[in-house]
Parts: sequence; structure tokens; C-alpha cells
Amino acid sequence: MKNLTEDVSHLANQLLIAMPGMVDDRFSGTVVYLLEHNQQGAMGLVVNRPTDLDLHGLFDKINLKLEIDPLIKQSVYLGGPVQTERGFVLHSQEEDVQYSSTLVVPGGLAMTTSKDVLEAVSEGGGPNKFLMSLGYAGWSAGQLEDEIARNGWLNVSTSLENIAEIIFDTPHAQRYQKVMSIIGIDPSHLSGEVGHA
Repeated sequence: MKNLTEDVSHLANQLLIAMPGMVDDRFSGTVVYLLEHNQQGAMGLVVNRPTDLDLHGLFDKINLKLEIDPLIKQSVYLGGPVQTERGFVLHSQEEDVQYSSTLVVPGGLAMTTSKDVLEAVSEGGGPNKFLMSLGYAGWSAGQLEDEIARNGWLNVSTSLENIAEIIFDTPHAQRYQKVMSIIGIDPSHLSGEVGHA
């Protein structure tokens, strides 16, 4: 289990929302949960872009049986354009359960990449709430800061309760609006232009 230190991960455990000025179409209209942010770069998962694949189909592909009714039709998300063949499970931190490969965000959620989390889910265990994604969003050193400065992203710091509610309890089509409402912005009033005072 890997822990991040607060001083080098100042944007970790925040949400990023793509602004109208976002030049990369792959991220247009997205909400990203930021897992890591340090001198080497940043990593996050897009949480509002479902694929055509559901959990039942995914579990079939990795030779696991999933027969838990509410989960069968749960969407698998496109977490970002990097390593789309790999699975990333975003879930709440659980002190009594540990998986082989988990990144724990201080004061935030956890992300597991090892198959044991999916094996636990197939057996009726695993995290209470989770979001399954393929791929992740990654930024090299200084790239995310540059994109924020150019009005590509807006970072939103909010409580873990708000983050969990948005990711796990809000329908995917409403997540962008929900993040905007937390900071009191109506998305229809946004401009793609960068302003300087």
C-alpha cells in the first residue's frame, strides 16, 4: 500500500472539471478525480464517461462470474486515454480490507489495480461502492498546472462526502453539473476565453 504525502500532492483528492477552453476533445465535458499530483506529474480518473461495457461483460472477459443483481448492469467507465486495456477500481478506503495493489489518497478515496478487488466483488464482498474504469488520465511534470493556467481545467476542492456522493451516487450525466453547483457556477455562463486582470 502506497501513501502520498500532503506537501507534494496539493491537488490530489480534488475534482477537475473540463472548461469550455479545453482543447483536447477526449476530455471535453469531463469530471476527473485526481489521485496523484506531485513534481513528476499527475494522475486521475474520468468519472462521468461510461463505455458500452457493463460489469457483467467485463467480468466475463476476465473469467470471473458476477451474479449480483444491482452490479450486473453497472457501467464500466473510460477513465482516460492512457492504458485503456488496464482496469482501475476507484473505491472508498476500507481499513479492514487490503488489496495487492492500492493507491490510497490521503483523506480521500482509494484506487486498486489488482484483480483481487474484482474477485472479492464477484464473491459478494469488496468495496461497498466503487467505480470501475478502463484507462486513466495522466499529465507529465507541469502539464496539468499549464492546462489549468490556460483555462482548460478548473480544480474543485470539496469534502470527501461530496466527492463520494458525486462519483458513487449521482447519475453520470449529472456529475458535471453537480460539481459546478458545489462552487455556485452555472455551466451555461462559462466562456472558453482566458481572462487576465
